[in-house]
Amino acid sequence: MAEGDWDDDSAYKDAVQRAERTTRFGWLTIGATVGTLGCALLAAIGAVAVIVVLAAYAYIEARG
Repeated sequence: MAEGDWDDDSAYKDAVQRAERTTRFGWLTIGATVGTLGCALLAAIGAVAVIVVLAAYAYIEARG
């Protein structure tokens, strides 16, 4: 087969493989970002819960 033959689709296959790799990397990055933000959200919720409990305790102790 000659170089650049009409049925040579190796460039297309290479482009598809690069696109698939880029897509996988993109989804991995999105997943890692969402996971990190989820952990940060849970930590913030936990911190707020601790603050609320401590404030309630301080309020109860101050009244008693």
